[in-house]
Amino acid sequence: MSDEKMTAAGQEEARSQILKLVADYCDKYHNKKGPFEEGQRIPYASRVYDSHEMVNLVDSALEFWLTSGRYTDQFEKGLSDYLGVRFCSLVNSGSSANLIAFMALTSPLLGERRVKRGDEVITVAAGFPTTVTPVIQYGAVPVFVDVTIPQYNIDVTKLEEALSDKTKAVMIAHTLGNPYDLGAVKAFCDKHGLWLVEDNCDALGSRYTIDGVTKFTGTIGDIGTSSFYPPHHMTMGEGGAVYTDNALLNKIIRSFRDWGRDCVCPSGRDNLCGHRFDRQYGELPLGYDHKYVYSHFGYNLKATDMQAAVGCAQLEKFPSFVERRKHNFTRLKAGLAGAEDKYILPVPCENSDPSWFGFLITCREGVDRNKVVQYVEGKGVQTRMLFAGNLTKHPCFNEMRESGSGYRVAGALDNTDRIMRDTFWVGVYPGMTDEMIDYMAKVLKEA
Repeated sequence: MSDEKMTAAGQEEARSQILKLVADYCDKYHNKKGPFEEGQRIPYASRVYDSHEMVNLVDSALEFWLTSGRYTDQFEKGLSDYLGVRFCSLVNSGSSANLIAFMALTSPLLGERRVKRGDEVITVAAGFPTTVTPVIQYGAVPVFVDVTIPQYNIDVTKLEEALSDKTKAVMIAHTLGNPYDLGAVKAFCDKHGLWLVEDNCDALGSRYTIDGVTKFTGTIGDIGTSSFYPPHHMTMGEGGAVYTDNALLNKIIRSFRDWGRDCVCPSGRDNLCGHRFDRQYGELPLGYDHKYVYSHFGYNLKATDMQAAVGCAQLEKFPSFVERRKHNFTRLKAGLAGAEDKYILPVPCENSDPSWFGFLITCREGVDRNKVVQYVEGKGVQTRMLFAGNLTKHPCFNEMRESGSGYRVAGALDNTDRIMRDTFWVGVYPGMTDEMIDYMAKVLKEA
């Protein structure tokens, strides 16, 4: 055997030994939980993992490629196959995914359909700020529409009222896994020639039936986004994804993610197109190196291969995560039967099959949310607000509120304000046991 082959064999043997030790370490020192006891802290979300994730992570670290590599390719293909979409781009967070999804719509490559500064984007204020932040930072105008209770999604009867001759897109999230009325929203967008961006960060695995066909949320609009932050449906620590079936949008998405460059060569490969040095771009000299031609003002928003390695292991478990979330939601709702005089309980959107991120509760008139939340938290059950409540009430909107410009409200935001005052939620993440779910129901009824 040659010295080179002996070295390779020794390296592979050492790698196998290391990974076996990592698996043993994880099995011995992680996920060692005893039976649940009342009063024990129940977080609203938590990572669910085993030795597969840790072995993948170390395997990637041993390669020391660090930036996007084979695990990234594997993850992008795996998520594309799961969702049934043509293109998927891994990024470093769900917020970055939303940034790229919106910025893609501003590309000159889209011609008359591109979003320009001053154009309007219909959205909601009852959600997470990074659905709206890219719109504002670019100089477009978010138009806020009220939501419904107990679905907590956009009130589709208000869409026409929100429309103007400046409207170019609709960008809204599926609230805590509950799909919004995609049938109505998609029909509205098609009717008026608008882009539809689905912020799917809290709804990965949710399904919606439209025109007799059941699809995953995030795949019905023009672009979908996901987040892989630890509390979400699956995790890689930090991370996100942008996906689409539109080849042109995919090209633009990749450009914005990869510094804004025009070249589509993957990392580590040159001259995939065969025209690296023979084209004219802008006012650059003929034959300027295509790897350093920039068609957009982009960013570097790629994830590392170590994150992708964790995501590959999570993706294999993901279908079971979705089923457990559904189970936990159903059990908790059954456990709260009889409390409907005090709480408004969540209801799924018609034609949907939600992959629930959380369990939303709105206190009825006469029930003090703050007292309920403090009691529940005191009993060890972690709670969360529906993120911003009403985003327009936050300090980040102070200057715009005072100037009366920068955003628009279509109609009143009555339900949005009620959610801000009266709504909270608890978790249903897949690591919860039936005992934990039953205890939460008991505490919520006591409160």
